[in-house]
Amino acid sequence: MMEQALIINNISKHFNATDALKDISFSVNRSELFGLIGPDGAGKTTLFRIIATLLLANCGTVTVGGLDVIKDYKEIRNKIGYMPGKFSLYRDMTVEENLAFFAAVFGTTIQENYELIADIYKFLEPFKNRRAAKLSGGMKQKLALCCTLIHRPSILLLDEPTTGVDPVSRREFWDMLYRLKEHNITILVSTPYMDEAAMCDRIALIKNGGILSVDTPISIVNSFTEQLWQIKSDDMYHLLLDTRKYDGIKSCYPFGETHHIVFKNDMPNIESFKQFLCKNGHNSVVISKIKANIEDYYMNLSQQS
Repeated sequence: MMEQALIINNISKHFNATDALKDISFSVNRSELFGLIGPDGAGKTTLFRIIATLLLANCGTVTVGGLDVIKDYKEIRNKIGYMPGKFSLYRDMTVEENLAFFAAVFGTTIQENYELIADIYKFLEPFKNRRAAKLSGGMKQKLALCCTLIHRPSILLLDEPTTGVDPVSRREFWDMLYRLKEHNITILVSTPYMDEAAMCDRIALIKNGGILSVDTPISIVNSFTEQLWQIKSDDMYHLLLDTRKYDGIKSCYPFGETHHIVFKNDMPNIESFKQFLCKNGHNSVVISKIKANIEDYYMNLSQQS
């Protein structure tokens, strides 16, 4: 049985009349890259702040490495690295000054744990004397990760670390996370990007403060047992509205340049469907079978909940 680095049991949190988290339970294994996947407002940041001992839950328990987040909060703060979604380093300090400051806060030095951040800091070294405020989005992200790692935490909490970052920097960031796993660091990362879910060992899908599913990305995709179709035409907006009016449609939602649909019948009459759309003014409809991905599964669960 794998050793568990984080155990969340029946956590709930409300702000006034709003339920931010509703009976959340899951665990994260040691050295696992675990993703918390969901849109803005789903409860990801609230949960991260509870794990990081910055916020108290209304009920439930959280243990980090066997330590309770309430009773043992001082010990936990030395064992975790928390990178909030908003850039929170000192903007008037240089790259090197920020890193040295955070090392001093935790009673260590840059040199003592340099091998842990070396692969990341190499991108920053040419700009070590530049103020943090003057860094690009990708460089700010790398500096924040270095400062989070400088005390060699056993668990990393990364709250939407790639939001607003260019695609190249996003890819570089995930490559860095893979390398960190080799140091036996447990990583819990939240993201609204469904394509990043496939990069995790396991994921939890969250919506409106509740967990929809917890499993490996492959198992979640394989759980989508219905046949999925994609459809497009010259008028995508009205195609969406008209498709949803068709009696044989179970679900239809926008997906990039197409709409993804599921029919009520496993063997739908495609010609009849096309004729229906033609009567509604759609004369250039293209429809084809496709394989589902994690976002399709999420949308399917969202409609059921």
